Amino acid sequence: MGIVYKIAPRALWAEAVERGVFTGAPVDHADGYIHFSTAGQAVETAAKHFAGQGDLVLVAVDDAALGPALRWEVSRGGALFPHLYAPLELAAVLWVAELPLGADGRHVFPEALS
Repeated sequence: MGIVYKIAPRALWAEAVERGVFTGAPVDHADGYIHFSTAGQAVETAAKHFAGQGDLVLVAVDDAALGPALRWEVSRGGALFPHLYAPLELAAVLWVAELPLGADGRHVFPEALS
């Protein structure tokens, strides 16, 4: 089992939990897919797209549970990034963790990703 990660505002994730499905953030809607990162990409994604933003969560997802709707596509720096071309069913979520800002202004990731 592989794991992919979604960084999301806590309020947006809470709405997804209420609905039972995550349909994406505004950037996902604009691009036509839900952006994910690997463990090795998540820190850079947070720094590039969520710099200084608090009140975020990190969502760990079983990539095998996403099926063929998950595609690995070339993105930043030529690296392959996971993109989901379907809503995220919450049954695929393994865990959700807080993603607080540290004293240095960078996000503090769970030890599993450090």
